[in-house]
Amino acid sequence: MDNAHRVVSSEAEELILVDAEDRDIGYLSKASCHNDGGVLHRAFSVFLFNDAGELLVQKRSKSKRLWPGYWSNTCCSHPRRGETMQVATSRRLHDELNVDSKLEFVYKFSYQAQFDEDGAENELCHVFLGRVDNDVRPNEHEIAAIRYLPADGLLAEFSAAAGQFTPWFRMEWTTLIEKHRDTLARYCKV
Repeated sequence: MDNAHRVVSSEAEELILVDAEDRDIGYLSKASCHNDGGVLHRAFSVFLFNDAGELLVQKRSKSKRLWPGYWSNTCCSHPRRGETMQVATSRRLHDELNVDSKLEFVYKFSYQAQFDEDGAENELCHVFLGRVDNDVRPNEHEIAAIRYLPADGLLAEFSAAAGQFTPWFRMEWTTLIEKHRDTLARYCKV
């Protein structure tokens, strides 16, 4: 089923709370996980590249609670209660972009980023790379726009317009360039 017009997420879905070592310690609604300074929970970020080595980026829907209208990496979300990371990433790629991709896990890290006085991200995030063909059909409830960017010019865009990009996207890309360049080079020119 095509998800281009279907609502695929809710503030009530239960996310997985973790400790600093990424061990499950409980569950909490997505809304509660993002209140105030946030509660540490498991998340993932996916970077998909086309055959030309360009990164598929998305502009987050204006209806998003945190960072609405900001440009971000291909797909970012959370495994829900009872989901493995493999199930969650596959589900979310289909929900948001109507695509499948074989993903390669690269690294994980914790971060906290405050959006406003009412909400923040506080995540232990798993970062994945993969390939995508050009048959992408974004879900209008999740994504306002998509575009492909040459990976070797992304840092320049961050410098020129940092306020238009999500903080985790900038952090993750910098780490991929600085610490995982050989892995990244299998997908794009860096």
